[in-house]
Amino acid sequence: MSDLDQKYILAIDHGTGGPKCAIVSTQGEVIDWAFQEVPLHVEKGGGVEQDPDDWWNAILKTAKQVINSGKVSVDDIVGVCNSSQWSGTVALDKNGNHLMNAIIWMDTRGAPYMKKLHKSLIQISGYSLRKILKFVKVTGGGPTLSGKDPLGHILWLKDKKPDIYDATFMFLEPQDYINMKLTGKFAASYASIQMHFITDIRDINNIKYYDKLMKWAKVDRSKFPTDLRWSTDILGPLKDEVASELGLNKETKVIIGAPDLHAATIGSGAVRDYEGHIYIGTSDWVLCHIPYKKTDIFHNIGSFPAAIKGKYFLVNEQEIAGGALSFLRDKILYHKDELLKEEQVPDVYKIFDKIVEKVPAGSNNLIFTPWLIGERAPVDDHAVRGGFYNLSLEMSREHLIRAIFEGVAYNVRWLHTYVEKFIQKRKIKANPGMSKKDVVMPELNIIGGGGSSNVWCQIFADVLNRTIKQVKDPIQANARGAAFIASVGLGYLTWDQIPDLIQFSNVFTPNPENREVYDKLFKEFTNIYKIMKKTHKRLNT
Repeated sequence: MSDLDQKYILAIDHGTGGPKCAIVSTQGEVIDWAFQEVPLHVEKGGGVEQDPDDWWNAILKTAKQVINSGKVSVDDIVGVCNSSQWSGTVALDKNGNHLMNAIIWMDTRGAPYMKKLHKSLIQISGYSLRKILKFVKVTGGGPTLSGKDPLGHILWLKDKKPDIYDATFMFLEPQDYINMKLTGKFAASYASIQMHFITDIRDINNIKYYDKLMKWAKVDRSKFPTDLRWSTDILGPLKDEVASELGLNKETKVIIGAPDLHAATIGSGAVRDYEGHIYIGTSDWVLCHIPYKKTDIFHNIGSFPAAIKGKYFLVNEQEIAGGALSFLRDKILYHKDELLKEEQVPDVYKIFDKIVEKVPAGSNNLIFTPWLIGERAPVDDHAVRGGFYNLSLEMSREHLIRAIFEGVAYNVRWLHTYVEKFIQKRKIKANPGMSKKDVVMPELNIIGGGGSSNVWCQIFADVLNRTIKQVKDPIQANARGAAFIASVGLGYLTWDQIPDLIQFSNVFTPNPENREVYDKLFKEFTNIYKIMKKTHKRLNT
């Protein structure tokens, strides 16, 4: 395809930290991008909210920045596709106005209602055995006891804010709220609606609501979108007023897109079955596409409808990764209090990298646990908390900072262990000649903001004992994934072409000299959870 024939997508990467808009070619080249941070409103008792107006205003601002840059012709922008944070709840009236702040994926106020839902004589790890088996059979998972899923949000609203619940015309995920703002249509994708755990996904080509689960949860079916589609479907053209404000043609198509996990998986290039990637942003995950439905209820790993029509993808998520560095920056080093309000915050992440490079592997046996807001996988424990272990006077801030990098890597290794077990049997069956002795995932692509750190990539390679392939412009993976989804939906690409379009900046191989120290510290990392989980439960329940 010549430059004259090249077409582009306005890709929206709507993360927790704020939205990023990018102009991306249908071949995955990021031409320009802009980011706008939005506030996070944290309340005592587990409340974590964001204002949807902040989302939308930031999207308009950043979209206009990249469109008006003039780097591509408006006439060559053929589609708009959004990828948003997942597992959030926006309560809307019939005109599409939000009735309160959006409740996002970190919010735990729904925990008591999830415990009530699963109350029964026969329980397993706090779940009703009868109900969770039904949820898993039908949906591939189930609402967690943490209350962080949309059902927990909605049941909390129903009890604590009944006026808002009653006034709600429809509950939408952040993904589908942005699409509604773009097109005026109330709809959801099979991907985005999944985290409500009210759809039957047993037949990947015939996904539908399951009334019995809605009855158990005591939610009104009428308050959920009836229009469910695949991520590559065209939802419609931009609303006239949105097209006018952005300066785009009115016939510009909006492709439904998919939440962040789905789009990032595609943007990483890991679209073939069993090819995995690590995402390191505010949170982290280890994902891959698979051709079957399966659930590991004990480690919070499942398979849900992918953005690729007719496929599942392996799903898990850990609450805090790069968020631990943000916490260090914003709450400790550069806290926004009266004494430091005039101080300019430098680009501390580059400074962190330089500091970490100078500290020997293992941080002098200092271990950091990144469970700052509980954990989802491989343990579902909203009471567990983070900390530094084995801290001594001989250490300095350099050891603490490297320990944070390593602690996130230990946590990812903990999850990755169960991901490999999840897919091992099926991968061996699909690959004649492969045995149980072979490494299940010998290579992992890495994306997200944390993936831009060379020293962190090397730490991941060393801790996981796997080759880590650093995707070029790793922070753009979600936007690139949204663009690829749109490109497939509009007929510019096929899924099979995507892996060949991915470029890598570096490839990191494990350093055998660090094998002993990291294996030892990883074992102690998991021991810390076993020893401390009861203490954390007493302190934080």
